[in-house]
Amino acid sequence: MAANDQHPIGSGFDARTTAAEVMAGVSLDGKTAVVTGGYSGIGLETTRALASAGAAVIVPARRVETARAAVAGVPGRVTVMPLDLADLVSIENFSADVAGDHDKIHLLINNAGVMACPESRIGANWEAQFAINHIGHFVLTNELTPYLKNADGARVVCLSSLGHRLSPIRWDDPHFVNEPYDKWIAYGQSKTANALFARELNRRLSGEGVRAFSVHPGGIVTPLQRYLDMEEMVALGWYDEGGELSERARNMFKSPEQGAATTLWCAVSPMLEAHGGQYCEDCDIAREGGEDAPRHAQVRPWACDDEAARRLWALTDDMLAAA
Repeated sequence: MAANDQHPIGSGFDARTTAAEVMAGVSLDGKTAVVTGGYSGIGLETTRALASAGAAVIVPARRVETARAAVAGVPGRVTVMPLDLADLVSIENFSADVAGDHDKIHLLINNAGVMACPESRIGANWEAQFAINHIGHFVLTNELTPYLKNADGARVVCLSSLGHRLSPIRWDDPHFVNEPYDKWIAYGQSKTANALFARELNRRLSGEGVRAFSVHPGGIVTPLQRYLDMEEMVALGWYDEGGELSERARNMFKSPEQGAATTLWCAVSPMLEAHGGQYCEDCDIAREGGEDAPRHAQVRPWACDDEAARRLWALTDDMLAAA
């Protein structure tokens, strides 16, 4: 059953709101945040904003030295720790290390991800985008759940994308075992999974003080596009033949600081204390849209379906049990 809770609440912000505007007057002194992918693109802007507000920010990173160099100029308390979302043992080790130093996690930002990468397999023959974007964050969040519960009001923000409109969950073949791999369908499925995971996580944990949201940050030029060559980005309309951002992209795309704003709004806004599980965009709860929805806005029904969210959780548990 699709959600009936996808309605904007009039946040007062919009698509051009920046991270600094969302965080104005917010104090996170004494709070601990974990930001996956928090050393690049909108993740780095998220780390910068949280640390500037007083939070102790933990940045898990597969490329530890690269991450340390990236966050070196960020004011505040930022700690880089090793984590590979493609490796379940690495996730367990990271979680154990965090637990050794912290008994509470107030904010978990599941920001890291890959997009439209060539076909590859990890874990138990899992398709990499689904495995990294969804399964890795599923395991990480569950490992950290006891510390989220301890925080008395924690929030989890899962980075989805408007790309979710490309595919619902492929229940019969999520890992492209029976059908040829399509990098964009695989990406879309993984982003639908991020949104559904936030819904079910919120249903399971909201009674214990943990709320979860998913986010479409907006179109942003970041290292997420590293698997796309210029020819493909020209075909998508993002760049012109001269390698410059197209007029359409300039009008539509956000800066990284604007891209981080919705994540931060979901993480700190008091307006969301009576909400949870929703897919958000442009610093507000997104409206549910069908086939006539605008191309670059709104959430499709399959990404805010409570039955699908429960089914995905069970499917993921089964995948992990069989690994």
